[in-house]
Amino acid sequence: MREVWLDGPETIEELKGTLAEALAGGPPVLPLDARDPSAGRLRDAMAPGEPVEPGTAVIIATSGSTGEPKGVLLSAGALTSSATATHDRLGGPGHWLLATPAQYIGGLQVVVRSLLAGTSCTVLPPGPFRADQFAEAVSGMPRSGGPHYTAMVPTQLVRLLDAGGAGLEAARTFDAIILGAAATSAALRERAADAGVRIVPAYGMSETASGCVYDGVPLDGVRAEVEPDGRILLSGPVLAHGYRLRPELTAESFVDGWFRTSDEGVLSDGKLAVLGRLDHVINTGGVKVSAAAVEGVLTGCTGVREACVVALPDAEWGQIVAAAVVVEPAGAADPSGLRAAVGARLGAAAVPKRLEFVEALPLRGPGKINRSAVVSRIFP
Repeated sequence: MREVWLDGPETIEELKGTLAEALAGGPPVLPLDARDPSAGRLRDAMAPGEPVEPGTAVIIATSGSTGEPKGVLLSAGALTSSATATHDRLGGPGHWLLATPAQYIGGLQVVVRSLLAGTSCTVLPPGPFRADQFAEAVSGMPRSGGPHYTAMVPTQLVRLLDAGGAGLEAARTFDAIILGAAATSAALRERAADAGVRIVPAYGMSETASGCVYDGVPLDGVRAEVEPDGRILLSGPVLAHGYRLRPELTAESFVDGWFRTSDEGVLSDGKLAVLGRLDHVINTGGVKVSAAAVEGVLTGCTGVREACVVALPDAEWGQIVAAAVVVEPAGAADPSGLRAAVGARLGAAAVPKRLEFVEALPLRGPGKINRSAVVSRIFP
């Protein structure tokens, strides 16, 4: 496999070249974030010295819903099927602005779409999202030769709407802005419509080569079903063909041509509504954070006896990470030290925005933490 360590526009150009080769049958690509302290762990978990599963063009390394590193195997066919179906749904090939990190599937697909369309791919500078930088990048996009698109997470759109000015004016120039990686609330839909910003909420994941259901309607070739327990199933040419060196997980997740998601949903009149996660994953600003992984870091800190991590609703982030922590009687744990430990191990998105010390965690049954009571009693 060919590793591409991403840290700016220059490395996106490198990624474009290696992606083009991979889509044509060349070595598979493993994109990684050079600025992420956990990227080395993800890279090692992908076993770069071992042969790559046949038919793989891209490996998306992710911690997934369990906090355990895994690599999603995507073929050239899955990536191109997704890109083509996206262009067909939006209104044809066009110019793209890369506004999210390309080591994630949402950003990588922006690069794939521009490659297949033969159009430009403008890149936002690295670092925290800023409305002024967004406006400057949009001003540098070609103004002719097809529609203009971008893909972002809801948190980025909220910041553009809050900032107003040049950033919002730039957002209005797009023919479509795909919103993915987190749910788009009814309030955000209304704000975008009132501001004249054309959004397309999307649902999908690495295992479906990015968004595969747009505004509730599956892309061409994609099917969605819901099991009796509410679990969403997805099928079609966009599916990954498994996980890197994880045959058991592959067999469990990909069954008879269907991908068994960890999400709950309902189907009505052919439209899919996603209700939330079946497991305990916090989707904050478009980044999925495993509550169990954060709890593991916290309880590994000196002086911490127990920890429960939950999601709290938030207008800007969609959800935020909140932690209730029980310390030893003589524990010397402090909030800043605990947050620093989480950030160093799991990245900034996993750092609890709210952290409360408590004498005990509410329990349900024989020692099982009552998570709903944690939310209602500790974070009302």
